[in-house]
Amino acid sequence: MGRNLNDIIAELPPARRARIEAHYNKLKQDVESLRELRQIAGKAQADIATALKIKQPSVSKIEKQADMYLSTLRSYVEAIGGELELVVKLPERPVLRLQHLGEAFGHASRPVKPNVRPRRRLGASR
Repeated sequence: MGRNLNDIIAELPPARRARIEAHYNKLKQDVESLRELRQIAGKAQADIATALKIKQPSVSKIEKQADMYLSTLRSYVEAIGGELELVVKLPERPVLRLQHLGEAFGHASRPVKPNVRPRRRLGASR
């Protein structure tokens, strides 16, 4: 009969078991996706859609995105009852918290349209 992982861990020295337990607890705090985060908060996609004033399929789309505006992420996190914090970790420095990133004068920033000159029509004089 084979041994299971719990039996193997039980045979390890106490200090090693403590390190394994600490690492396990740290990994449990990591969240893989917005969907998982929503489920931890006990919310349904319909709840998020109502809070964000969008339709449920749009919530599903947000949860599948790999890249999004910080304002979208902030709104989503607030809709599940959370607060978004952004931290920067630099070598040999304490953790720095970014405050109000993406906000200017109390409102979320919007994408800036590039300054593009209108095209001249062919044959038009300068």
